[in-house]
Amino acid sequence: MATRLGDWIDQRSGWRDTWNRVFLAKVPAISWGHTLGAATLVAVVILIVTGVLLTVYYVASPADAHASVQYINNSVPFGWLIRGLHHWAASALVVLAVAHLIRVILHGAYKYPREFTWFTGIALLLLVFAFGLTGSLLPWDQRAYWATQVRIEIFATVPMIGDWLARFIQGGEELSGLTLSRFYAAHVWLFPLLLIGLVLIHLRLVVRHGVSARPRDDRRRRTRAGHL
Repeated sequence: MATRLGDWIDQRSGWRDTWNRVFLAKVPAISWGHTLGAATLVAVVILIVTGVLLTVYYVASPADAHASVQYINNSVPFGWLIRGLHHWAASALVVLAVAHLIRVILHGAYKYPREFTWFTGIALLLLVFAFGLTGSLLPWDQRAYWATQVRIEIFATVPMIGDWLARFIQGGEELSGLTLSRFYAAHVWLFPLLLIGLVLIHLRLVVRHGVSARPRDDRRRRTRAGHL
């Protein structure tokens, strides 16, 4: 019965081909460095799950934002754990994403035919930094306020468009409740949509081109192929 149902679904969706490409594909000899991409994806999943749970109690207004964070930490069952997981997963995501980027560069995995995979990876890395910028303000305490103020002043130093960029980011001439609303909307709605789309494209390209081997392994395979 299960086989017939699987065949019926496969004829209409082609799920078996996708399953074979993702889970049964042959990969070259890999090292622990090749697990950084998967570890980064795990951090993303943790952030999405904990982020959804945090939005249930978080209030994005200058009057209530800090109080809602304290309520999550002190009154919501396991709220401290959920916020802690979100905080440390965000820190781990930055470290893992940068380490993954370094591994790709060292192994030459940005070269043909994986250029588009590289481009989407760079876009994802920039998006990770954007998540960090917007998320750091949401607790709306002194540390979050002044850290965000410093970052915005750094954007203001960009030649020609710095002043406009700073005003656009903070929604006016100074950091205010409008800045908090903008950061919350970007952090919870805009950036997650971009993240999910880019991750799906990135994974699709990884499945298409496979996992890149270390450069010396590629040279060995080409040398063997030349002798045959």
